[in-house]
Amino acid sequence: MEYEVVIGLETHVQLKTRTKMFCGCTLEFGAEPNTHVCPVCLGYPGALPSMNRKAIRYTVMAGLMLGCRIAPYAKFDRKNYFYPDSSKNYQITQLDYPLCLGGGVDIAGDDGSRRTIRINHIHLEEDVAKLTHRAGCSGVDYNRAGTPLMEIVSEPDLRSADEAIAYLTALREMMIYAGVSECNLEEGNMRSDVNVSIRPKGQEAYGTKVEIKNMNTFSGIHAALLFEIDRQKRVLEAGGTIRQETRRWDTEALETASMRSKENADDYRYFPEPDLMPIALTEAQIAEWAKDLPEAPGARRARMTEQYGIPEYDAGVLSADRALADFFEAAAQRCGNGKLASNWVMAEVLALTAKTGTALTESALRPEMLGDLLKLLEKKTINGPTAKALLPELFEKGGDPEAIVKERGLGQVSDSAAIEALVDAAIAANPKVVADYRAGKKAAAGFFVGQVMKASKGKASPQLVQEILARRLA
Repeated sequence: MEYEVVIGLETHVQLKTRTKMFCGCTLEFGAEPNTHVCPVCLGYPGALPSMNRKAIRYTVMAGLMLGCRIAPYAKFDRKNYFYPDSSKNYQITQLDYPLCLGGGVDIAGDDGSRRTIRINHIHLEEDVAKLTHRAGCSGVDYNRAGTPLMEIVSEPDLRSADEAIAYLTALREMMIYAGVSECNLEEGNMRSDVNVSIRPKGQEAYGTKVEIKNMNTFSGIHAALLFEIDRQKRVLEAGGTIRQETRRWDTEALETASMRSKENADDYRYFPEPDLMPIALTEAQIAEWAKDLPEAPGARRARMTEQYGIPEYDAGVLSADRALADFFEAAAQRCGNGKLASNWVMAEVLALTAKTGTALTESALRPEMLGDLLKLLEKKTINGPTAKALLPELFEKGGDPEAIVKERGLGQVSDSAAIEALVDAAIAANPKVVADYRAGKKAAAGFFVGQVMKASKGKASPQLVQEILARRLA
């Protein structure tokens, strides 16, 4: 029998606030365990929560970026359960009145067509503590407890493991662009609960859903989905039934393993949080926060392709990082040649960031400097090798490219007579290479180009050198 896969994701995104959701404890990844805690986030009796306004703002901005409808009224609820990572024995979250409703994420489907994965809602809650298990003991670090956490719940619109990763990749990009989260997977800023079921192709009713909890790597989610989809097919084909349950991904065995039967909302005995007032948002407030939103990455890619005449691939690479896209656009506008700027940012500038381990925003290179360097190159004031030799210096120390070129006499030599003399000298000094060239080894011409460039200290026009060489060697 042919089956159709149905996947929905509940993605938890930590917000980029300085303090926790309901207290003033600061957030610092990697701090000594249990050093950023207080009576509120430790759940001491009588300690009262106080709402983090920036977390509300960031959640609204995330919703606007995803095209959600922002609720004018929202409230917090208590989700009651006992587990060591929950100091209060309940979690403050949102059940029936979340902040954001609807919206969607555009992805390329398995068939290559663009389609929208619908968002059901986004609600705001506090994160739990971090559990660490070692041989013979377990530890609890409450530094993370109380971190503002968005839960972005998709509709079951995904139909493969590849589509799930495409959705998460696009979602992560949009949250980083909006400036609401770092979405650093290594630090656990973005984690997903994966709901997956299968049904006979053509059937409208969903199959029995299985949840895979707390996945924090895209590769792990992809592998877990492939295994679980295959497992469910094997169970059904053997005449068995799928149980509604929560499973975990075993990274060593590379398989999902049962944890417990799946809970329903009633099991958590939700009730309104009595210590927090509801949230009331005005249209004016929402409009004010919307001003801080950047252009969405997908829209920016399309615009950059058209405005700067660059290929879709270039636009995709450059727009993947907001700071890089900003740098490229400023450099392109400065030099007036989008494709040239694209080539240099992608090949030369990114190579420098990789080689030095220095982020572009932390370097001394400003987009205006690159733009001015490329203008000198386009006007043939300098040649390519000279421009490439200057770029690392600008990256490390900054400076005015035009002033540096003038001060050091780095201008390109385009005097035909001067270059002809250098070409003639190189030919006269290397008769064997001349003979090789005339015997059919055309690559020998590259040797002469190198000799002339060396003699001119890299300032000769490479194009003119090649033209004169072709005439002399003919």
